[in-house]
Amino acid sequence: MSTRVQAAWAALDDVSDPEIPVITLRDLGILRDVRETDDGLEVIITPTYSGCPAMGQIEDDVRSALQAQGIPARVITQLAPAWTTDWMTEAGKEKLRAYGIAPPHRTAAATSVVRFMARRPVSGAADAVVCPRCGSGNTVESSYFGSTACKALYKCLDCQEPFDYFKPY
Repeated sequence: MSTRVQAAWAALDDVSDPEIPVITLRDLGILRDVRETDDGLEVIITPTYSGCPAMGQIEDDVRSALQAQGIPARVITQLAPAWTTDWMTEAGKEKLRAYGIAPPHRTAAATSVVRFMARRPVSGAADAVVCPRCGSGNTVESSYFGSTACKALYKCLDCQEPFDYFKPY
């Protein structure tokens, strides 16, 4: 890895998601690659879903972080392969939990080409959504769509608190 690529990765390490400021783009898996081409550096980002309204802000934040370090680069949005929650780091998932958002379960994205309908966790099941506040698995989905399209709204039946669950893709 060239010194320029390493410098770009270092400059981007602290760029956070505009909708969830406690998690970085790298932890979220949106920041896919930094590569050197004949035309200069390219930073590859992949949205969590194709209609993500934060992508314009994310591109601007990536450019700003690089410009602040004097690193010229193009930002390229790449839609394929499609983003999956499997790209999130374990540290990122823990940051979500500490922030009050239940992190996603692992998906079968790596082995399935097409998924028509996501399996929803069932309360008490091995893959139950755990409340990020009290740790209980006694939770129910209130709405498949939460504060953003990539999250669902859940309620803990023990502490009675609502919380977002980052849906696995």
